[in-house]
Amino acid sequence: MNMVVIENKKAYFDYEIIEKFETGIELVGSEVKSVRLGKVNLRDSFCFVENTEIFLKNCRISAYDKSTIFPPDELRSRKLLMHKYEIRRLIGKSREKGWSVIPLKMYFKGRRVKVEIALAKGKKSYDKKQTIKDRDVKRDMERQISLLK
Repeated sequence: MNMVVIENKKAYFDYEIIEKFETGIELVGSEVKSVRLGKVNLRDSFCFVENTEIFLKNCRISAYDKSTIFPPDELRSRKLLMHKYEIRRLIGKSREKGWSVIPLKMYFKGRRVKVEIALAKGKKSYDKKQTIKDRDVKRDMERQISLLK
């Protein structure tokens, strides 16, 4: 059973998602409890590769209230757990201009915390305007269909 804790909805608006990957994440105990409570912000976070390892940067996991006297830093870089061949593939694609690796959602799969990351290409402003138009047209069509029923 997958329990989605947090989604990065802004990513779907700002980026064109090309390929998705499921990764594990290296957390300390109190951070897992904060994730379970939903105290996570993925909005401005991104992934970067350093020495054949991939890290999640700017992901804010708030401190757990009942943790120790020295809680971990909320904005620290957290290591993502992936296979080497997947990381090599991400390195090759993310070095191209306009490509990014961004987190889409964080969820529980069994007892483990998983992060879904995506290889994405940034949208231009006119692409974003088109996305808004398409969403409005779809909403109007659904409204008309519901009135006919």
